[in-house]
Amino acid sequence: MSDPAASPARVATTLVTGPGARAREQAILIELQRAGSAGAAAHQAIILEGLPSGDSPLDTFSPAPQLARIAPGCLCCTGNLVLRVTLNRMLRQRPERLFIGLARSEHLDQLRSWLQAEPYDQLLMLTPDIQA
Repeated sequence: MSDPAASPARVATTLVTGPGARAREQAILIELQRAGSAGAAAHQAIILEGLPSGDSPLDTFSPAPQLARIAPGCLCCTGNLVLRVTLNRMLRQRPERLFIGLARSEHLDQLRSWLQAEPYDQLLMLTPDIQA
């Protein structure tokens, strides 16, 4: 029997969807600002699908949270391996909160199911999605 106190807390994880990279990143920035102190951002991680056109709203937030960008493509289908590797790297840093910005939301339910399956069911706690 495992000791519940020995297991790390699950990371609050929010899926962010919206019409464009800039809108999704702006929505994440607003959530980071709501989090309060700038020190809290250092313990937050963001995985973004795709690149913004021009400057990212997240460039203005200091200190910058841990950020990874991955190529656009369906994350639950073609991008599954890339997302899995990126997510595992992020989780090793033990963030308090994680945002995953999605370029397309067609398979949002499948991605959510994948994140709620082993091993991520023990590592992540999905929060309500944000629609930018």
